[in-house]
Amino acid sequence: MASGNSEPRRSLTANAVKVLIAGGFGVGKTTMVGSVSEVPPLRTEEVITAASEGVDDLTGVEKKTTTTVALDFGRITINPELILYLFGTPGQDRFWFMWDELAEGALGAVVLADTRRLDSCFAAVDFFERRGLPFVVAVNCFDNAYRYGTEEVRQALDVSMDVPLLLCDARERDSTKQVLTMLMEHVLALSDLAAGLPQGR
Repeated sequence: MASGNSEPRRSLTANAVKVLIAGGFGVGKTTMVGSVSEVPPLRTEEVITAASEGVDDLTGVEKKTTTTVALDFGRITINPELILYLFGTPGQDRFWFMWDELAEGALGAVVLADTRRLDSCFAAVDFFERRGLPFVVAVNCFDNAYRYGTEEVRQALDVSMDVPLLLCDARERDSTKQVLTMLMEHVLALSDLAAGLPQGR
């Protein structure tokens, strides 16, 4: 009886995956986590005050009134065998020290980009490239923003052709789920590729 109860717990633990949602300040990370989470998302947002003037770059997001100071957290069940735990990173430079801790144990990441401020996601791309953590780039299509093609964005970011890149709407659950599904497919493809490589001695 005891052994029959223990197996489901091992299976659940094995299929719980940590994923990061990263990118610059104001690109829609909190929105993305909230749009897809099947539980009320945990948010650590604070009101932007005058103290942030000259510290946080509000260019292009002047109407933004809150900011994530630690992390966003949500959960989504992709299928009965795969549960994703989503951790949204803080976007401002002064909170980047938290990224190393948040990245611990992560299987992959989404770099969310805003074509109006592509430079805001350079740091996230560099972060995951240096650590060898699989990631995809999702271009959040804001209202009234010019729609660039994916290859135009790829060239502007200088991202390898091996990195999946797609357009999305972080407000829409189905769109966000498509991004996360693509990330999992990318991670699995890299795992299969690594498994087929000759083992070193």
